[in-house]
Amino acid sequence: MKREFDIKNPKLADGGRLRIEWAEQEMPVLRQIRERFTKERPLAGLRMAACLHVTTETANLLHTLQLGGADVVICASNPLSTQDDVAASLVTHFEIPVYAVKGEDHATYYQHIYAALDTHPHMTMDDGADLVSTLHKERPEQCSEVAGGTEETTTGVIRLKAMAAAGALRFPVIAVNDSMTKHFFDNRYGTGQSTIDGIVRATNILLAGKNFVVAGYGWCGKGLAMRARGIGANVIVTEIDPVAAIEAVMDGFRVMPMDEAAVIGDVFCTVTGDMNVIDGPDFEKMKDGAIVANSGHFNVEINIPALEKMAKGKRKMREFVDAYTMPSGRKINILGEGRLINLAAAEGHPASVMDMSFANQALSAEYMAQNSGKLEKTVHRLPEKLDREIARIKLEGMGIHIDTLTEEQQKYLTSWEEGT
Repeated sequence: MKREFDIKNPKLADGGRLRIEWAEQEMPVLRQIRERFTKERPLAGLRMAACLHVTTETANLLHTLQLGGADVVICASNPLSTQDDVAASLVTHFEIPVYAVKGEDHATYYQHIYAALDTHPHMTMDDGADLVSTLHKERPEQCSEVAGGTEETTTGVIRLKAMAAAGALRFPVIAVNDSMTKHFFDNRYGTGQSTIDGIVRATNILLAGKNFVVAGYGWCGKGLAMRARGIGANVIVTEIDPVAAIEAVMDGFRVMPMDEAAVIGDVFCTVTGDMNVIDGPDFEKMKDGAIVANSGHFNVEINIPALEKMAKGKRKMREFVDAYTMPSGRKINILGEGRLINLAAAEGHPASVMDMSFANQALSAEYMAQNSGKLEKTVHRLPEKLDREIARIKLEGMGIHIDTLTEEQQKYLTSWEEGT
């Protein structure tokens, strides 16, 4: 008989439940959506397979979907991001099947994805597009059963847009990451704070006075650079986009190519969504004791295989620190196996940030259910009206009020007759 879950230890459930409740206190938008979902049941009868980071915030999203009527199952979207106590609580207290164990190997990771797909979902919810890409590549016959999906992160949206451009995407997907209340806040404030948190927890180093190299100046890079400067680091930005590079300069950061930054950097963190951003030649130039981390979705941004070939030895110095000894005797420290350091060594984004991101997920699922069969098989954005409603509810939850347009002002903004 097939197991209904695969988690580390069910006995961790009570501790996980407390942490889930703690996170809920900082998630007023999702809580309001949950109250409505409980009454209206907009997802009734839908089987949903989620491939997300199994965290306290995700647990609150899944509970919201469940109360909305969905039959939910979840697997991990990263081998190191699972919070085992949360996984246990989801199974024990919420009766949600979970296939996720922190530190699971590559084979187990995909076995868990297969287990989620075995439920024959009507809707997918992804963070990195591994669920959708596995479905398309290995189980194409199931695609016709899927009404649509949602995607949480930049990396996943890039993959899905490539699939759509190639005519390979077989059902519509909403790019949650493209919502203003997601990437403006989750990527900037969430990634910025949680990445610093992960690096400090992994190493216990003082960042003040260090040369901190941020690879990539998208929304995640902006947030990380801002927080690193705030803690006293000397921030250097590397970029391939001239517009982003100019913005970094105007924001007061030093900008240079990675091969120059490699010589002077003390701490490096990649947030680009691309591969081999830190490569073999960069490792050859780094200082003794350089610390290298990644906060992009996949562990390809740092070319660890190249480093392993170059190094003459490797030691695990701390739980999330692997020290590679180079032929010269220099040591290069890789954090969290090159995986998302904010989730590998810390707890990911604060709940108040994920409140908006997961509100987007919940409303996207509802929108997809309401428009089943009506949307083109490509990547869509959540309607701006819903995006702004999330911001409105968030402000309300924070006790903040804003102005509204008068009829006269509204008329002025929508007319063309008024001039100088």
